[in-house]
Amino acid sequence: MSKYDIIVLGSGPGGYVAAIRASQLGFKTAIIEKESLGGICLNWGCIPTKALLKSAQVFEYLKHAEDYGLKVKDADYDFDAVVKRSRGVADGMSKGVQFLMKKNKIDVINGYGKLKPGKKIDVDGTEYSANNIIIATGARSRELPSLPQDGKKVIGYREAMSLPKQPKKMIVVGSGAIGVEFAYFYNSMGTEVTIVEYLPNIVPVEDEDVSKQLERSFKKNGIKIMTSAEVTSVDTSGKGVKATVKTKKGEEVLEADIVLSAVGIKSNIENIGLEDVGIVVDRDKIIVNDFYQTNIPGYYAIGDVTPGQALAHVASAEGILCVEKLAGQHVEALDYGNIPGCTYCTPEIASVGLTEKQAKEKGYDIKVGKFPFSASGKASAGGNKDGFVKVIFDAKYGEWLGCHMIGATVTDMIAEAVLGRKLETTGHEVLKAVHPHPTMSEAVMEAVADAYDECIHI
Repeated sequence: MSKYDIIVLGSGPGGYVAAIRASQLGFKTAIIEKESLGGICLNWGCIPTKALLKSAQVFEYLKHAEDYGLKVKDADYDFDAVVKRSRGVADGMSKGVQFLMKKNKIDVINGYGKLKPGKKIDVDGTEYSANNIIIATGARSRELPSLPQDGKKVIGYREAMSLPKQPKKMIVVGSGAIGVEFAYFYNSMGTEVTIVEYLPNIVPVEDEDVSKQLERSFKKNGIKIMTSAEVTSVDTSGKGVKATVKTKKGEEVLEADIVLSAVGIKSNIENIGLEDVGIVVDRDKIIVNDFYQTNIPGYYAIGDVTPGQALAHVASAEGILCVEKLAGQHVEALDYGNIPGCTYCTPEIASVGLTEKQAKEKGYDIKVGKFPFSASGKASAGGNKDGFVKVIFDAKYGEWLGCHMIGATVTDMIAEAVLGRKLETTGHEVLKAVHPHPTMSEAVMEAVADAYDECIHI
């Protein structure tokens, strides 16, 4: 039986990062993966979707070339080639993880791993043991009883990434990050898209102003949006699919070629031996302490199988913390209140901290500032004037409570707010930090200036 210091089960952005950090710290490490290295994120999630979205964005630019004084005749696209490019990007990233495994002398074990008592894992009949086992098996598309996925007419995000044929009409159920990203992509490619959202606003976890702005931008691009609506049943017996949608006004039947179910994720915790080992699970999540130890010594869990936010960068941070704690380093527990969230449709969305509503509910006396990209020289020059930056500060101490952005490149800008909040930066300190002009990022400074009644450009 092969013996390791650490075995990681699952090679997504939590698992492979944990394995690399473990190797760096001198642990003899192995990683188990049943499909492709990199997990869902690299192969069927974060990375290939961004490739699809980039193709859509470039096509949008071509369609509006005249706005930039350019002439492009008969701009067209090849749907198969767009999908093929996306798959190529994903394959390249997965090969990159293979290289990192070799570089860091991590043993890669291909197969289906099942936990066993005594800090062992069975992989397709071969047993391995370790001093510590880290569970990082991730999650998959969640299915609703009223919306069973058949992989053809009712699909999840995985099928949406590699459809053999572009649908003429698509219904997207759910308007979180996955839903709105695919809605934008298919709409840009010419598919007629309808979004059905159960809650009153699309992207419901975001600040209400951001939700309203995205709704305006999407409607302007021809996406139909139904909020406070629920798909109660689907009929796939005909050529296409008929979805019965319950709204405040009554029932409505929508017809489409494809229904994309984007109603969240389901943790991959079944059939991996949790019950055999006695690891405690609550509401589809493995219960862990601040440093990801389960109730059974020697077994740890990180990423989407634990109660924190189901985001790739969260899984990576958890994996590093878990391993560093195992190595005896002094580490601080992760601050889940300072995790940035990013959505990569157009316009992009990025946020961190409290929304305005949450800050008020918590009893803060707040200062709110907002700077529209319509007043930004860089946004005007780039032809991307949709959106704004919104900041929220505690009026008493100047604490940066939240930052919410919608617009071009904002997913690259949110790190300023994350770092500022980590360093307990006040509003006045942001104001006195000179921001470069002309850039999209100076909108952060302008929004802070607006909160303190010092804004120059609006």
